[in-house]
Amino acid sequence: MPWLLLDVAWIILFAIIGRQNHGEGGALSGVIGVAWPFLVGYAVGAFALRLQRTPLSIARIVPVWLLTLVIGMAIRTIQKGRAPEAAFVIVATIALAVGLIGWRVIASAIRSRRGPASDPE
Repeated sequence: MPWLLLDVAWIILFAIIGRQNHGEGGALSGVIGVAWPFLVGYAVGAFALRLQRTPLSIARIVPVWLLTLVIGMAIRTIQKGRAPEAAFVIVATIALAVGLIGWRVIASAIRSRRGPASDPE
């Protein structure tokens, strides 16, 4: 399940980069504090939409990305007692799209160039 590791790693990297950009450091507890709401959202979306059946599917990952974002933001709102800043929502939307959808677009392009004979699924 390398696809799962890539997705989880991206969400954690998003948290690390965000904390570093705000001078908050890379302490594990802080990174987990930022990442876990989005990891929960991702888990809910991936399970509900059965991403494991076709993990490279753009059609499946788009709603998973949206659930990751919406559930993650909802949990953060409850956790912090206030809505996240608009800038954070924008950055999270873009960063999560790039990470969750981006590598799949690249993989799909590579697979289509190779043709159906090399399709492992």
